[in-house]
Amino acid sequence: MSSITSTPTQQEPSQPEPLLKAHSSLFQHTSHPHRPQNTNMIFKAEKAAGNFNRQVAVHMTTLFQAMPTFWLIMAWIVLWIIANATIASFDPLPWPLLLTLASVPQLPLMIVIMVGQGLLGRQQEIQSEEQFNTTQKTYHDIEQVMQHLSAQDDELLKQTAMLVRLAQSAGITLDDAPANSGVGGLGAITAATKPSAPSTGSTGVTGSAGVTAS
Repeated sequence: MSSITSTPTQQEPSQPEPLLKAHSSLFQHTSHPHRPQNTNMIFKAEKAAGNFNRQVAVHMTTLFQAMPTFWLIMAWIVLWIIANATIASFDPLPWPLLLTLASVPQLPLMIVIMVGQGLLGRQQEIQSEEQFNTTQKTYHDIEQVMQHLSAQDDELLKQTAMLVRLAQSAGITLDDAPANSGVGGLGAITAATKPSAPSTGSTGVTGSAGVTAS
């Protein structure tokens, strides 16, 4: 009858948890809710979504605020006066028909142009609002960076104090560390805090040498 022997399973040694697991992040960044937007695209979308009256006001304002329209009206007035003075006197001085044709459309055109200017000025309002929100976001990000740097400074000071305490417990002063190399000073502190392995061979040789010499 064969005996069945069970070999105990070897358990892997548990890995020690990192000391800085609880301090994975020195600073928790809080993002600003504003996201940059294209103001031109927003204005075009609003203008395209406008009703018939808004579109007419915008087109009329764009037409009458152009310089070609101004030169066209000036040419019409000059030709009207020259024609009445030379060709035919259908509108004698002081040109009552010309003044009527020029002044009657002014009232409705003035209202349409004022409405159109208000609609076209909407783009400047969107741009100013976007600029204000972007400035607020920039100030917020700068403040977050300054707080992050302050947290890093505090952590560096805390770790420096720990290294100084370790060096003092090992009997190392700041004068013992090399002054021209920060890495050398840290290496000296690390080497001093490491446990030294016993050197039995060298001790035996030294002891035998001492016996021979005596």
